[in-house]
Amino acid sequence: MSAIIIDGKKIALEVRKSWKERVDRLKQRGILPGLAVIIVGNNPASQVYVRNKIKACHEVGIHSELIDLPEDVSETQLLMTIENLNQTPIINGILVQLPLPKHIDVNKVLETISVEKDVDGFHLYNLGALMSGNTIFPPCTPFGVQCLLEYSNIPIEGQNAVIVGRSNIVGKPMAMMLLQKNATVSICTSKTRDLKQFTSLADILVVATGKPNLITSDMVKPGAAVIDVGINRLEDGRLVGDVDFEGVKKVAGYITPVPGGVGPMTITMLVANTVIAAEQANQA
Repeated sequence: MSAIIIDGKKIALEVRKSWKERVDRLKQRGILPGLAVIIVGNNPASQVYVRNKIKACHEVGIHSELIDLPEDVSETQLLMTIENLNQTPIINGILVQLPLPKHIDVNKVLETISVEKDVDGFHLYNLGALMSGNTIFPPCTPFGVQCLLEYSNIPIEGQNAVIVGRSNIVGKPMAMMLLQKNATVSICTSKTRDLKQFTSLADILVVATGKPNLITSDMVKPGAAVIDVGINRLEDGRLVGDVDFEGVKKVAGYITPVPGGVGPMTITMLVANTVIAAEQANQA
């Protein structure tokens, strides 16, 4: 048996078509959704991510603004920039690319973004609201994983779902979102004792630890859907996920590649959240 490869690039393009239709309907009403992306410093990976996000916005017709700040920008200046964008009507979404320089308090930055413009879904309100199922904007990566599962017709309700990784960006919100879909959810970490005993029970296995090739074929239930959120660069320059792709694909029923799996969907859901923000800001 060889797993079905979940092509995130292909699915992302298909999903974006539906969001472009919603952008077109807004434009017919004279409304142009707008996203502001703030990047601090010259982190090469961040520069690539930002370019891809802006490109996706252009593809669906969203107005985007890139605010490029120097590495030594003061925290006060960054917060003022965000406050100004909070008050700018043509900007519906604000994204601050992480990581930030060490002299800047990340939590303070994220809490300064208006809840109504928090299209990355990192504000405490949006994260907390996941508990009750009332978040305005789900964090983009878990939102993208959920979309991949649904688009691939992978059942969630009643399934055993195991999340390996407990970050506020992926692991915890992913668990809440799958729980809301009536999955039975377990959260593990890379340090969980006998991790295999949990992962081998998973019908849906989502891995987001930043540990290359942590999950091997003997740790996966035959036929499981394996979603690899990790992206790691090895010493030889290769990009790999947290899952041993070549080994696990011989056991799993579905698997995402790295790259080309979850990444394109994360960007797509940023587009989705920006369109939703524009719609909510212009409700008749």
